[in-house]
Amino acid sequence: MGRTIAEKIIQDHLLSGEMKPGHEIGLRIDQTLTQDATGTMAYLEFESMGIPRVKTERSVAYIDHNTLQSGFMNADDHRYIQTVAAKHGVWYSRPGNGICHQVHYERFGIPGKTLIGSDSHTPTGGGLGMLAMGAGGMDVAVAMGGGAYYIPMPEMIKVELTGSLRPGVSAKDIILEVLRILSVKGGVGRIVEYGGPGAAALTVPQRCTITNMGAELGATTSIFPSDEMTREFLEAQGRGEDWIPLASDPDAEYAIVISINLDDLCPLAACPHSPDNVKPVSELSQIKVDQVCIGSCTNSSLTDMLKVAELLKGKKIADSVSLSISPGSRQVFSMMAECGALTDLIDAGARILECTCGPCIGMGFSPNSGGVSLRTFNRNFLGRSGTKDGQVYLVSPETAAVSALTGWITDPSGAAGDSVYEVPDKFRVNDSGVIAPLSEEESKDAVVIKGPNIKPFPETHPLEDKIETEVLLKVGDNITTDHIMPAGSRILPYRSNIPHLTQFCFEVVDPTFPERAKAAGSGIIVGGQNYGQGSSREHAALVPLALGIKAVVAKSFARIHAANLVNAGILPLIFENPEDYDLVAQGAGISISDIHKGLEEDRVIMKTEDGREIPLRMELADRQKAMLLAGGLLKYTASR
Repeated sequence: MGRTIAEKIIQDHLLSGEMKPGHEIGLRIDQTLTQDATGTMAYLEFESMGIPRVKTERSVAYIDHNTLQSGFMNADDHRYIQTVAAKHGVWYSRPGNGICHQVHYERFGIPGKTLIGSDSHTPTGGGLGMLAMGAGGMDVAVAMGGGAYYIPMPEMIKVELTGSLRPGVSAKDIILEVLRILSVKGGVGRIVEYGGPGAAALTVPQRCTITNMGAELGATTSIFPSDEMTREFLEAQGRGEDWIPLASDPDAEYAIVISINLDDLCPLAACPHSPDNVKPVSELSQIKVDQVCIGSCTNSSLTDMLKVAELLKGKKIADSVSLSISPGSRQVFSMMAECGALTDLIDAGARILECTCGPCIGMGFSPNSGGVSLRTFNRNFLGRSGTKDGQVYLVSPETAAVSALTGWITDPSGAAGDSVYEVPDKFRVNDSGVIAPLSEEESKDAVVIKGPNIKPFPETHPLEDKIETEVLLKVGDNITTDHIMPAGSRILPYRSNIPHLTQFCFEVVDPTFPERAKAAGSGIIVGGQNYGQGSSREHAALVPLALGIKAVVAKSFARIHAANLVNAGILPLIFENPEDYDLVAQGAGISISDIHKGLEEDRVIMKTEDGREIPLRMELADRQKAMLLAGGLLKYTASR
C-alpha cells in the first residue's frame, strides 16, 4: 500500500510507536516556533530543563501578539524572550517584523520538514508541504531540547479539488466550504490532504490560507504537495535550494475522500459565533456593516493585499465603515509600499496597522457595541474581538473589500474582475527584523533578563488516588480556549503571570467562577463535546491548575487541549455514556476513587452525592499516565 504525503514525512521522522490510527507515535522535530503570548512560558519551561542550547535545526521566537506596549509588561516579556533566545540558540523576530506563520513560510519553512509551534495555526506551514502542527508550550520546550513530540497517529482524509476559482471567489471560500462540510469537530484525529487539479493551480499563499484555517476543523494538520508551485515560491524567496518534490503515492489510501468542484463555489461567510456556521454571502446582503478588518495569519499575504488594493483603488469606503489593514510581514508591507498598493489603501480611507495579529487576538480595533465586523481572520468565537456582543463574520479579502465600499455585506462575484495575481518572480527580501542567536561560545556569558511581571510556573502535583470535591463549573459543547482563558489587550500582557490571569478564567461563561474556585480550593469541570477547541494556549490548562482544578470530565476533547491538561497534571476524563452528562449538576459533590488502578484499566467510576455511579474512560498513552503520576510533563521530564 502506498503512502500519503503526511505518512511519508511521519515515517521519515518516527522515533517511537506504530503508524496505526489512534496509536501514540513520537516524532523527531526539525523546527519550532513560538509567539510572545505563549512563548514566555515556553522559554521558562525550556530553561527549567537545564539544557544549554536548542537541538532543533531551526527554532524561531516571534513577537507578534503583545505588541501594544501600554505598560512595561509586554516590553519586559519581549526583552526576556530576546535574551533567552540569544543565549539558547533561537532566532528572534522583532516586533513589527510580521506574524509568525506568514514570516515562517516566507523565510524558514522547508517541504518535508516537521514543525511544531506554540500556536494552533502552525499548520499554515502545510501549504509548503511541511508536517506542521500546533502544540502546547511545554511540548515545544521539550522538542527544542531534543525530545520527541507525541501525538495519536492520525487517520488520513483527502480533499480533491477540481475546476478553478471564478472571479471574486478565493482560497478562503475553499476552507469555509470544507468547514461547512466537516464542522469544527470533523478533523479531530485526522490529517487533511489537498489534491487534484484544482489544488495544483493554487499558489503557496492560497494554500497557506487553507492550511491555516484548517486548524478550525480540529485537525492535527493540513498539507499540500510540494510541487512546481512550491518550487517557484521558494525560488522567488531566494530559497530554491530548500525545495524538494513531495507527493502521495497513486495507491495511497484515505479514510474519507471529499470532492469539491471549484467551478461551483461561491463566496461564503462564517456567521457568528463559529467558523463552521457557514452561509453564502449572497444570503446576507441585508446586514449592515460597521467594521472591516483585513489581515491576520490567514489572509495577509502580498496577493491578498494586492487584491484588496485593486478593489479599493480610486474609491472611498462607506461613511459608516471603519477599515483596518494588517499586512502579514515586513516583506509584504514594503512591497505594498513599493508598488503603490499602500497608497491606494490609504487614499480609500483604510487605517494601516502594524504587521501583527492585532485585532484577531483582540489587541485593539474592537467593534462597537453589537457591531457587525467582517474579518478575514480564522476565528469568530464569542467575545474574541474584545466586544462581547460583537457580531463577527469571517470572509475572504474580496468580500471584505467590496463590503467596506457598500457598507453592507456584499457578494464580490464579478467585482474582482479578471486580474490574475501571480507570485512575483522575486520577493523583496529584507531580514533585518530577524536577529540570529549568539554563538555557543558567546552564549556562555550571556545574561537572561526577567522583568517583575514574569512569575514562576504554577506548582503541579502527582495524581492523587482519590478525588473528592465538587463540580465547580458545567459548560456545553464546543467550549474554546478563548472561553477558558480569554485573550485581548486587558489580559495578554499578563501571559507570564499566571496568578494574575486567574481572575479572568471562564469570565465569558461565568464571571463568578474565579472567586468560587478560589474559595473552594479544588474542584472539577464538566464539559460537552469538543471541549478546549481553538488556540493551543497552555494557559487554558495552567490557569485552571492554579485555581485547583483536579480533573475535567467531558463528552470529548480537542487534541491539543487534552494534551495540555495532561502536561499540567490535570486528569482528562470522558463520559463512557454521553447521556450521563445530564446527570451531573454544577455544585454537586463527586468522588473518584482507585484512580491509579483506573489508569491501568483506562476506566474509573465517578460517584455523585446522590449515589449515582457514572463510568468514565481515559484516552491516555502509557507515557501520559506516567506524566500524571509524576505531576505533569516538566516533573516527568526531570525525573527521566
